[in-house]
Amino acid sequence: MNPIRIGLLGIGTVGGGTWEVITRNAEEISRRVGRPLTITRIADLDTVRARELSGGAADVTDDARSVTRDPDIDIVVELIGGYGIARELVLDAIAHGKHVVTANKALLATHGEEIFAASHQNGVVVAFEAAVGGGIPIIKALREGLVANRIEWIAGIINGTTNFILSEMRDRGVDFPSALADAQANGYAEADPTFDIEGIDAAHKITLMAAMAFGIPVQFDACYVEGVTRVEQTDIRYAEKLGYRLKLLGITRRREHGVELRVHPCLVPTTRLIANVEGVMNAVLVQGDAVGPTLYYGAGAGSEPTASAVIADLVDVARLITADPGHRVPSLAFQPEHVSADLPVLPMDDVVTSYYLRLCLADRPGVLADVTRILADERVSIESALQQEPGAEEDRASIVLLTHPTTERAIQAAIARIQALPTSYADVVLIRMEKLS
Repeated sequence: MNPIRIGLLGIGTVGGGTWEVITRNAEEISRRVGRPLTITRIADLDTVRARELSGGAADVTDDARSVTRDPDIDIVVELIGGYGIARELVLDAIAHGKHVVTANKALLATHGEEIFAASHQNGVVVAFEAAVGGGIPIIKALREGLVANRIEWIAGIINGTTNFILSEMRDRGVDFPSALADAQANGYAEADPTFDIEGIDAAHKITLMAAMAFGIPVQFDACYVEGVTRVEQTDIRYAEKLGYRLKLLGITRRREHGVELRVHPCLVPTTRLIANVEGVMNAVLVQGDAVGPTLYYGAGAGSEPTASAVIADLVDVARLITADPGHRVPSLAFQPEHVSADLPVLPMDDVVTSYYLRLCLADRPGVLADVTRILADERVSIESALQQEPGAEEDRASIVLLTHPTTERAIQAAIARIQALPTSYADVVLIRMEKLS
């Protein structure tokens, strides 16, 4: 049969990996698809490098639109990244009847509604397995493998850079700046690591998963985002003593009146498998009503792991090219006419979870009683407490409290009142907790 002809936009780290894997495993891929997959055109500003990588086996150009509008191209693979030109090229490819495969979570999280609407209108597929979790097939699991389930919640370690940083802080006892410097030295963090360490990258990914899990619009702006820059070594040590490990989690949960959508540092019991995911690895835990908990683990980034997901999408699209558009697997798991905004994303104040609080208080009788009275007033129940021996300043005590589940609104009100006490000597440190059971 005639080959599926692919236009590749960008041949950087992931693009280069995609070229390498699709070339190396061409025979195996062809056997699975029933016809060859061939990258026939490459668009990249560095045409010299692109020609070197492709060895002259594909036409190379610096004009990406000549690829998105080429009548001989069946599928466009967008691996440029960013919001600007990538959006224009993806929409141009769709308008010209091309199926699209992308690893661009930022693009889909911010412009997904526009892009998916355009793809539906033009009868083409937008596939994005590589946009979440690198080589982990979590999108396929949500879109196909778990379709019989009513998804209850998802919690994921979905940013390898921050997971490496937190692992280094725990294992080596270093502070955040040192762990970040190690991540940059090892190539796990960019020179400007803002998207990773501030939680934005993870928020893009959990936003997409929430849309697929609950059949709601893609709503990145509604996601609560908190990064790891304020994580202190002290709290990592306390967490270990209490049987918890600190992770940056993306969490989305179905509630009666809406959906929680949040990214923040979180204490997880060390008995949970996901708490023991270390280094740059990713893991996503999905709770379905029929199947129960399922865990997806693997490399969340890297040239060939991400290329693996890109090519998996290419194979899927190639198999679907001759199918009736009305019978294809929907990009966001639900049929477009059944994606509903009736289930809103809840404001952070309405989120319900447990909390770790670290307080610095005057070490004298009655002070802790004042704190517990405030917590009781705000309907916050204490699960356990830990007090350290006095340090250099013997008139002060460091106290850690773990709470039972309560609302964010209640805990923030309690913290404001505690910090206003004359016997409170520092801002209260708050870290959310999830039992994931």
